[in-house]
Amino acid sequence: MIFVIVVALLALVRLTFEGEKSWTAEAPSNLPPLGEASDTLELPLQSNEGEGMHDFPPMGGMRGGRPHRINGVTSYHAEFPDSNDTQLTAAHQWGVTPVKNRQDAEQRMKELVYVGANPFYHVDPLRASIPYLVPRASVLLQDIGRAFQDSLYAKGVPLHRIIVTSVLRTEEDVARLRRGNGNATENSCHLYGTTVDICYNRYQPITREVRNDTLKWVLSEVLRDMRRDGRCYIKHEVKQGCFHLTVR
Repeated sequence: MIFVIVVALLALVRLTFEGEKSWTAEAPSNLPPLGEASDTLELPLQSNEGEGMHDFPPMGGMRGGRPHRINGVTSYHAEFPDSNDTQLTAAHQWGVTPVKNRQDAEQRMKELVYVGANPFYHVDPLRASIPYLVPRASVLLQDIGRAFQDSLYAKGVPLHRIIVTSVLRTEEDVARLRRGNGNATENSCHLYGTTVDICYNRYQPITREVRNDTLKWVLSEVLRDMRRDGRCYIKHEVKQGCFHLTVR
């Protein structure tokens, strides 16, 4: 009897796991591929019943409730148009004087905050920047990561962390980038500790992995709200595959 019960329980666990191990949201047919240069999205209007654009499976803690709909933004270009010159003005206002090198950064800890580890975002291995920001920008980054996870939960989407690909660049970093890439700007916003790049085509799964375009729609909603609240300037970078944003 004990053997039969154990086998039945194991079979039930296996069936449950196989039913949950993959999850994707179907993309509406009128949405462009992720990162396509034409970034205008024509999204369907909300119905009178409040039906969502997608039907997502409920997550723990949402029993009996219907997940919120995912709207995305109608145009990445229109919602995130802030040029380098616009962001540079805010960087000068809120940032530090440019850091010469990593040794200089270590001596500026009264001005900078370490952002290399956080439960709400993941920082990629950095080759051309270091994980430091001014406190104002550090708070913004954490709020974005927290709001993203809150929004995923409310929409019934498995939790993920955003991925940060670039943070504070020293003058040595910028000089090295310019030697390898003539298009790299000498007066980068990243010099001032006010600016981060958040990847939109990769995310770090916490529970189950989800399609990147679904996650980008959710992240774009969060960033749009942050920008409209006057907390940051944002540029949707097509070639770099990131949202380039500066605190304000």
